Parts: sequence; structure tokens; C-alpha cells
Amino acid sequence: MARKHLLSDLKAPASSATEVDGARAADFPTPQYAPRGAIGAVSRSIEALKSQGLSELDPELIDAPSVTDRLDEDGAQFEEFARNIRENGQQVPILVRPHPTVEGRYQIAYGRRRLRAVKAAGLKVKAAIRNLTDDELVLAQGQENSARQDLSFIERALYAAQLEASGYQRPVIMAALAVDKSNLSRLIQAATQLPDDIIRLIGAAPKTGRDRWYELSSRLAVGGAAEKARALLSTSDVGSLGSDERFVRVFDAVAPKKPKNGKVQADVWQADDGVKVANFRQDRRTLTLMIDKKAAPEFGEYLMSALPEIYASFKKSKQ
Repeated sequence: MARKHLLSDLKAPASSATEVDGARAADFPTPQYAPRGAIGAVSRSIEALKSQGLSELDPELIDAPSVTDRLDEDGAQFEEFARNIRENGQQVPILVRPHPTVEGRYQIAYGRRRLRAVKAAGLKVKAAIRNLTDDELVLAQGQENSARQDLSFIERALYAAQLEASGYQRPVIMAALAVDKSNLSRLIQAATQLPDDIIRLIGAAPKTGRDRWYELSSRLAVGGAAEKARALLSTSDVGSLGSDERFVRVFDAVAPKKPKNGKVQADVWQADDGVKVANFRQDRRTLTLMIDKKAAPEFGEYLMSALPEIYASFKKSKQ
């Protein structure tokens, strides 16, 4: 029997299917990576959830969770959303739990955008109150994200890294983001190789994919590049741009400079442990990789011996 969805009782009625913050009325299955046992408690019966009903709460009594899944959006986008809430009211409830350490307060699982808009309108917020564990709260955030616009790559990466830093087990993070072990590792690697403050200054950048963020991390590893990016992002001209435009401005500003001979300056590739293992440069026709034997002794020999297997795996992935 298919698992029932933790959030399926929170759907808006059919007449409000165009809820302005993007929530949809369809059910979505629990991600296939969600394990059984304690985490399986998220699949409790729908009837039990319905019996808890909805409440109207003072927004001032609701706190953010320890880890949030989304970066702050651009001001113009939020103002449009807030205007819709003021004119049409709140159609879909937020999800909260009783605060785990403060009596009489609540902690939000999802719906921060709705909460902010309702608070700005001076209204009480419609909320479903659930007794969620920390793991269940994270899974609820993940299930909600599957029912609306996806997180951008960097939001997923930052969220994954923050969850792990906060002590959540990888199976829980995998279930929340609906990714397998290898993809989770890539997400965490991307976030940890980029300065957290620069990620937040740039923002979600929904049109910017994984490869561009990886390339930016390499460019920022060059001496002085991160400071240059911070200075650029602190200017009013760049700060007023959309997040994808901010990314492009930073990306271009820290691009390797071409010397007079026309050759591209090498970038640095840094491993998870902080060791700067290699330099690389690429153009339209070639990619040149230079292993630093002083920083990573014997790695070059190991890489060459593993190259046939790596290439075979690459060919298989393209089939």
C-alpha cells in the first residue's frame, strides 16, 4: 500500500487551486529514499492529521526553525505576493509545531513567505499545528517543496549543508531533498566550497545551475577574489539587481584574466579537506589539469591508474 502524504490534509479546496504562493492541490508521494522506522512516522494516517484541524495564530508567536530551506527572495517578487495576500486573503495554511523549548510559542515548518505577508497585512495566520520531531519537520519542508516551485540549485546545496552541520543524519536529508547519496554529497560539496556570506548576498539565482556555481567556487579560491566579490555585492548598483544578475556580475568580475599571450590563467581546484590538489585551465577545445605533487603526493599516479575506469563510467552514464 502506498504511503500517505504528511501534508495531504493541508490542501486548499478546489476553488482555491490557484493559491498565490504556488502550492498545488495534488498529493505527492514520500521520496523513495525515506527510510522506515522513526522517520516512517511521517506517514501517519490522514484521518489522525485531519482531527487536529486548523487554528488562527498571532504571527508574533511564530519563530523560524534552526535551518531554513529558502534564501530571501527579491523585494519586488515579495511585494507582488504580499499584495495578493492582502487582496485575496490567505488560501493555504502554514505548518507549525509547538516550540520545542519555549512555552506558548510555535516554530514554523513551512510557509515563511505566507507568514511574512500575513504579518505585514496585520492579520492572524491560518496554521496547522503538528507535534513534529526535528526529523519530521525537515521532511515536511521537503514534501512541501515537491508541491511547488523547486528550490534552486544553490538553495538545495545550502540547505543540505546546513542540515548536516546541525546534526541531521544523511538518510533524513536525502529524504527531504529526494536525492540519492552521491547527489547529496555533490550538493554539500558545492555549498561548503563557497563562502556562505557570498551565497546569501547573491541569493537563490534560480536560473543558475550546478556547473556555474562550481566554476564560481574555483574562481573565488584565487587570492583576493572573494574580497572582490563581497565589495561588488555591497554596492547599491549590484545589490538592487535580481539574484541571477548578481551572480553574473560576480562571476564575470572574478573571471581569470587573460595574459598578453592570450592564454587563460589556470584556476584552482580545492578538495573537501581544503587541500588545493590541482590547477586547471580550459578553452573550447581542451581542458588541461595540473596536479600539485607537493600538495597531494602520489595522487597524480593514482589518477592515471584510475583513468580507464573513470572514462568507462563516463561512457556508461551517456548511454
